[in-house]
Amino acid sequence: MDIQYISTRGQGGRVTASQAILQGLAHDGGLFVPETLPEPLYSAGALADKSYKEIAFTVMKKFLTDYTDEELKACIDAAYDSKFDTDEIVPIVKVGGAYHLELFHGPTIAFKDMALSILPHLLVTALKKNGVDKEVVILTATSGDTGKAALAGFADVPGTRIIVFYPKNGVSRIQELQMVTQKGKNTTVVGITGNFDDAQRGVKEIFSDEELGKKLSDKGFIFSSANSINIGRLVPQIVYYVYAYAKLVGQGVIKDGDAINITVPTGNFGNILAAYYAKAIGVPVHKLICASNENKVLFDFFETGVYNRNRGFILTSSPSMDILVSSNLERLIYAIAGNDAARCSELMNALSGEGRYEISASEKEGLADFVGGYATEKETADRIREVYEQEGYIMDTHTAVASHVYDAYKKSTGDETPTVLASTASPYKFLTAVLDAIGKLPENIRDDEFKKVDRLHEVSGVKIPKAVEKLRNAPVLHGRLCGPERMKAEVLDILTGRGY
Repeated sequence: MDIQYISTRGQGGRVTASQAILQGLAHDGGLFVPETLPEPLYSAGALADKSYKEIAFTVMKKFLTDYTDEELKACIDAAYDSKFDTDEIVPIVKVGGAYHLELFHGPTIAFKDMALSILPHLLVTALKKNGVDKEVVILTATSGDTGKAALAGFADVPGTRIIVFYPKNGVSRIQELQMVTQKGKNTTVVGITGNFDDAQRGVKEIFSDEELGKKLSDKGFIFSSANSINIGRLVPQIVYYVYAYAKLVGQGVIKDGDAINITVPTGNFGNILAAYYAKAIGVPVHKLICASNENKVLFDFFETGVYNRNRGFILTSSPSMDILVSSNLERLIYAIAGNDAARCSELMNALSGEGRYEISASEKEGLADFVGGYATEKETADRIREVYEQEGYIMDTHTAVASHVYDAYKKSTGDETPTVLASTASPYKFLTAVLDAIGKLPENIRDDEFKKVDRLHEVSGVKIPKAVEKLRNAPVLHGRLCGPERMKAEVLDILTGRGY
């Protein structure tokens, strides 16, 4: 079955998977979605004895149909190799009544590695398949984790350059150090004096600026994206939910055909959207539990049917979720609107212009698979401490948000359906918050990042990841800083040496 991709806003034409990966964002500003969903898996449980790579091939082949088997297998082999610190790639650990899908065993100790280890290979293959002789400029906004994972994935990849924008005061110190120490002649990191939404909006404006695109095309550049708006990011994320289901069947936790719940800490909505697509291709899912922090725009949307970004922006201890415009939600809106691109455009234009939109009663029925919840800062810290004291397990702040929300959901509903919980980052990325939560941060080391690293190792026994260890003496290589209004000028200066 050949899958073509179309824009959620209806004016982007029909393209192949490789063309959609190359473009990143559709020309009309929409997001690429499959024109028709692939045929469902015969049985997710039947994959129980398969490796992560084998399941990745089975799932990705359904969506990326213009890649040959050999091309796709080569991309998968290059992505999921010794850069992960476990042969399993994604261990599953029972913690706090849920099955934690540990997605942080890759080179940058966050779940973004699961997709960004393979995206460069998919992209380079797409360049060859489509006869593109220009240099691809990967343009990305990050709330903390995407940036480093993308930089690591694309560093020194021939035919590519990567520019990452991040909110200067909106990421953890370890997240920032991971980015600004990144090696690679084709890498650039830019801090902005704004929040993630400012960075994301600026990147979208650059993508939709036809004059700028033509100017750079004439100089041999084309833009693409490593954000989760790129279908090449989304499809690899579907894999680990199929994998989780298969492994729970293999472990005898569930029988093939039994339903599971999936709980995901969510900011930009890509990770939980991947779970939604996993259900669409045959994974038996009862509820998709969407966990927010105090920037609870998604929780309010699921409660009321109104998406409203007109609110104060809160800096929290789970910065990768500090987002008020969840870009990937557009793909879900398109689906619940009956694949009506005109209706989707109407709602997205309202969000862009007025900062809010409201879905209809019938569209709200399309959200029946989802349950929203949120955790306050105190609830997040309390959950880290509770699990540590009860089970000796240390979780990061984002995972703790999901764990609190799941625990509250189970208590309020009595739903005992086995639940997979996306554990999205290593606790070593959020040292201050984690150590504070468990009451193990002496004041005399509060300002010393690497003494905190050693302290967390001491109290938890969790091995210090190589990704953190090598930061101790790594030189800072990137120091650019600009306001959101200067992002276009910065891109032009980086690529051509001239401002906008």
